Amino acid sequence: MIESAHSVPVAEVLADLDVDPQTGLSAADASERLATVGANVLRSRKPVSSVHILFRQLNSPVVYLLAGAALFASLLGELIESTAILAVLALNTAIGFTTERRGRKSMEALRRLSLHNVMVRRDGVVASLPAGDLVPGDIVVLEAGDVVAADLRIVSSSNLASDESALTGESMPIGKSPEPVARSAVLGDRTCVLHKGCSITRGSGIAVVTATGMATELGRISRLVAESEAERSPLEIQLAVLGRNLIWLTISIAVAIAVVGIYAGNDLTLMVKSAIALAVAAIPEGLPIVATLTLARGMLRMAKHNALVERLSAVETLGATTIILTDKTGTLTENRMHIDRIVTAAGETTFDRVRQQFIRSGRDIDPETDPGISALLRDAALCNNAELADGSGVGDPMEVALLEAAAAGNIQRQSLIMSLPEIAEHAFDVETRMMATVHRSDSGYLVAVKGAPEAVFDCIVAIAGKPGIPFDGELKQRWNETCDLLAGQGLRLLAIAHKTEKRDDTPVYAGLMLVGLVGFHDPPRSDIADAISDTRQAGIKVVMVTGDHASTAEHISKVVGLSEANDTGVEGQQLNLDGQWSESDKATLRAAKVFSRVTPEQKLALIKLHQQAGEVVAMTGDGVNDAPALKKADIGIAMGLRGTQVAREAADMVLRDDAFTTIVLAVREGRTIFSNVRRFTTYLLSCNFSEIIVVGLAVLAGLPLPLLPLQILFLNLVTDVFPAFALGTIKSDRTVLERPPRPPGTAILERSHWTAIILHGTAIAGATLAALVTAIFVLGLHGDEVTTMCFYTLALAQLWHVFNMHNWRQSVVISPVTKNGYVWSSIALCLLILAVASIDPRLSAVLRLESLPADAWYVVVILSLLPVAARETTAVVRRIIRRRRD
Repeated sequence: MIESAHSVPVAEVLADLDVDPQTGLSAADASERLATVGANVLRSRKPVSSVHILFRQLNSPVVYLLAGAALFASLLGELIESTAILAVLALNTAIGFTTERRGRKSMEALRRLSLHNVMVRRDGVVASLPAGDLVPGDIVVLEAGDVVAADLRIVSSSNLASDESALTGESMPIGKSPEPVARSAVLGDRTCVLHKGCSITRGSGIAVVTATGMATELGRISRLVAESEAERSPLEIQLAVLGRNLIWLTISIAVAIAVVGIYAGNDLTLMVKSAIALAVAAIPEGLPIVATLTLARGMLRMAKHNALVERLSAVETLGATTIILTDKTGTLTENRMHIDRIVTAAGETTFDRVRQQFIRSGRDIDPETDPGISALLRDAALCNNAELADGSGVGDPMEVALLEAAAAGNIQRQSLIMSLPEIAEHAFDVETRMMATVHRSDSGYLVAVKGAPEAVFDCIVAIAGKPGIPFDGELKQRWNETCDLLAGQGLRLLAIAHKTEKRDDTPVYAGLMLVGLVGFHDPPRSDIADAISDTRQAGIKVVMVTGDHASTAEHISKVVGLSEANDTGVEGQQLNLDGQWSESDKATLRAAKVFSRVTPEQKLALIKLHQQAGEVVAMTGDGVNDAPALKKADIGIAMGLRGTQVAREAADMVLRDDAFTTIVLAVREGRTIFSNVRRFTTYLLSCNFSEIIVVGLAVLAGLPLPLLPLQILFLNLVTDVFPAFALGTIKSDRTVLERPPRPPGTAILERSHWTAIILHGTAIAGATLAALVTAIFVLGLHGDEVTTMCFYTLALAQLWHVFNMHNWRQSVVISPVTKNGYVWSSIALCLLILAVASIDPRLSAVLRLESLPADAWYVVVILSLLPVAARETTAVVRRIIRRRRD
């Protein structure tokens, strides 16, 4: 089979496929080919199974360690401790599983493949057949509005054009004809073929199927999607690193304490129990629960802002994003053509589509009183096959835009046709690059023409209204220069011409009068400039990567503020896919802000280039051609309204309003989440560190075990989790988008956080050990009374410790923590739970809690407040020193 069907005459393609276009394939032949090549369908990604989601929740080093601790506890006969640990694991797994499964199901609701029928000629008869039954060699009959069901080579056409923006990023429909093009032509320049998934915007044609299913261009891109490896999110990586570090720390401490205790002559069983207590103390069981709930809350908040997230970890990834590679068509622009400029003999006129006004020299003009504008709008409405209905257009986007401008000038095509009935149409032809309609008028016949300026100019004899001045030499040169100027501004141009004749059989394109030029553009979204400004302020670089022409891409990038006036873009052909770039080439590519005429493979290469440089890459897009890059990026962001099904399936996040501004909101949410993750992780680990010190020092000093494993587990699961989750709801400050993104690879906890953990943990442990010593040597308590006093001292100290989780520059009385209602609610809830644990005989028996005398409670409350008082005293001293220094 011919691989490059676009580069050879259609007769060779038909011969190679062994088909006569007049009769098509026979039913038997089609059935045989279908059995050979398979159905004309794409392999869709299988939905993520519930089992896989469950396995993701369990595949964690922390889970492994806790499961091991539960096993050891059960072997020692401590079934209550073992069951409690397993209950913690089950709770965390259930929360993560339920939340992620809900997100997956929301995404699956967007993934509905549309099935349709196709008009196919078989055995000499045209019939409607399911698209899945198409085979190479089938002859397909095409009309405007049809969705192309396979890759096709055009056999014949009339005014045929296709919207290929989903594949190429080209916002304008592409005119099609049977004539072959160069073998090296890029996808957007292959004017003799049609691609699966695109749509016919105008005209009609006959085409032969050259590829189906995964062999199509769409299938090739789908294969790239499947082969693109999704990157792990920064948060997933950092939590995994933290988990591994905690495991080694836990094992080291537990083994060291056990060895020292055994060497000192302590009972082996006691040392094993102590090791289990240390293991439980070292692992913040609540961390996975709080992290999951915080991310889930972020997911819900983002959903309210029209950002639908599939994976929990993706909620935070945007907060770490350093560069956004964005498509142009439909992402930065509206993906809808509008008239921007009109040039007539009277000068240049701007069309304000919002106000529906024509503006010249800064003033509104009435098109009905301007002969040049009025004639241009009339001819544009006559030479037109589109329709306007209920505020929307049907047909070629450029023709729809012409009708909209004509309507703004109080010209309606329906009324015109009544007074100037159409008697003939000369459809747009790729060879002539013009279209004409002939209309009967009172004075004879009016011929209205529109087409590519260079083609129309060759048929012009004079300017409308100035018949005495021939259109040649300097005059023609001035109009060509005007075309170059407008094209350089990213506008697509049409020339409008007309003539009047006494007869209707004269050459239609001879002796034309130039009425003017019309400049079209796909306008930027109204909110995009502010969104790009916000991302730049946030330290995030935005790069346009599009399949559209270089001039259009560069113009749009300058209009929205993405690039500066002296910035130049990079065309796809300048990229070598083998990746063998010099360091200078890599630096140039990483610095570029605009890439045009880029293929899916080149988008992947750019993402890899930036990722290799340590960047966290977000990729936005809506087309099929964006899908591989969406999957490869650290976070892929697809458009929900205009986005294709393939793009949405490859993405981590879908913007339901297609607004780039939603990304800015997601960045804010992501950064806030990471800040809060640091906050509650510091809180939890300082609480756990205090437990390690309390148990470890007590064992080494030969004192009774101050806390039992089940008591530690109760604290970690109950009294730590609720305050930690409340810390995860702290609102971001106003400067969150004024700071640069954290450097890639930044750990969740840095040196300053570990220092705080050690200092806070030591203070809390000191208060608890003081309670231990006081209980034994001052109050004369014994057995479970001692552990009860230590338990409540530690529990209250950890509760008050939540007020330490603010910047030392802020007062403990007025801070983001004290302003958060969830913090106060969590403390109240935990105090209630502790009270129930003390009062309820069943729970107190399980935890081995005893009633305490009044003087013991006085000691518990005072000692529990000491760590907060110490920290605030230190902060006050630091603030005083800072003020004096400043």
